Amino acid sequence: MMPQKKILLTQDGLDKLTAELEHLRTVRRSEVAERIHKAKELGGTANNAEYDDAKNEQAFVEGRILTLENMIKNATIIPNESPRTGTVTVGSKVTVLGPEDKLEQYTIVGSAEANPSMGRISNESPVGQALLGKRVGDAVEVAAPAGVLRLTIVDVK
Repeated sequence: MMPQKKILLTQDGLDKLTAELEHLRTVRRSEVAERIHKAKELGGTANNAEYDDAKNEQAFVEGRILTLENMIKNATIIPNESPRTGTVTVGSKVTVLGPEDKLEQYTIVGSAEANPSMGRISNESPVGQALLGKRVGDAVEVAAPAGVLRLTIVDVK
């Protein structure tokens, strides 16, 4: 068996995954079981769309529970404070000067917590990889679908 890949998470991210897992185990699992039971009572299991739908939902819930359990088991917590070295690490909040002198702020997180629309980018993404290990004043170039993106780091927290 291959060793499991470590999942980088902030404490907040781990707390959210743990809460979702608890909800799935205690609430959703029983809701889906009740749906399956009611669907069986209504019309058996053959040609019963409600039953099939409930069984599919059960499979999804059980799959998500396994995924979450695995992520939590393999979680490595990203320290809240990145070292005061001024170097970009996982967990850093990085302010960059992008195209057209536009300031953008990113928080570098593990892939499980990435949410680009919220400014949370994965350490495995092209921008995240380019920023890791860099310091204030460094410029990075990232190949993007629209061409090469040039970013200059102006702050690291």
